[in-house]
Amino acid sequence: MMESTWTLRRATPSEEPRICRITIADVPDALRLGWRDFQANPTQLIFLAILYPVVGLVAARAMSGGRVMPLVWPLASGFALVGPIAALGIYELSRRHERGLDVSWRHALDVRHNPALGSILLLGLMLLAIFAAWLMMAEQIYQATVGTLPSRPADLAGLLRTVFSTPEGWWLLLLGNGVGFLFAALVLCLTVVSFPLLLDRGAEGRAIDAGTALRASLRAVVANPVPMALWGVMVAGLLALGSLPLFVGLAVVLPVLGHATWHLYRKVVVR
Repeated sequence: MMESTWTLRRATPSEEPRICRITIADVPDALRLGWRDFQANPTQLIFLAILYPVVGLVAARAMSGGRVMPLVWPLASGFALVGPIAALGIYELSRRHERGLDVSWRHALDVRHNPALGSILLLGLMLLAIFAAWLMMAEQIYQATVGTLPSRPADLAGLLRTVFSTPEGWWLLLLGNGVGFLFAALVLCLTVVSFPLLLDRGAEGRAIDAGTALRASLRAVVANPVPMALWGVMVAGLLALGSLPLFVGLAVVLPVLGHATWHLYRKVVVR
């Protein structure tokens, strides 16, 4: 069991999930179904309780200056890189909802009993490593652009003025957002169906390994490049919208996207 859960062994043909081709219309439909699930079981208070202590801590550190200040935007935008981890409980609620089971928020914690938990944790560590790599890259970009100025910004207001009024600031925006896009595209390709697939197969008693789930996610993107690109744009747009003002909208956006991801998975992977 440990071998099948933790390793990236090659799956047998019968274990490899079958991937469907979907249309552009399936993407907003998945979002509509995600909104329906959220309305049936609102979980915004749970996300507020988790988000606000973290946001408050980062904001306080940023306002005080220091090394955290230049990483405010990378930290905020990079949250999308670990979003699939935060949405695990939401996937479970959507899975239970489609089976007519109880969907009270307590069942979001049932993931810890899933036979595929080992593989889920392995992919979670992978995302945390990607997130750390993004933060290190963002700091290097800052040091190579704004960091070369004779007088560096001492606070957040000064950083914003520098970013929008100097050539180094514009380079920071261009390079930072360009590299961030590559990181986000990588995570999209690796996780668009892998986490829901692991959770679903594990709950059915047919647990697969992390490697099989990653391959299924990559094949889903290759088979549906345009719908998946549209999905990525929609996710980025909704996360940006939910971040204003003061990230309060994420308490609704994150669970809705979690539910919608589950329904997109249902459309892409043959049951």
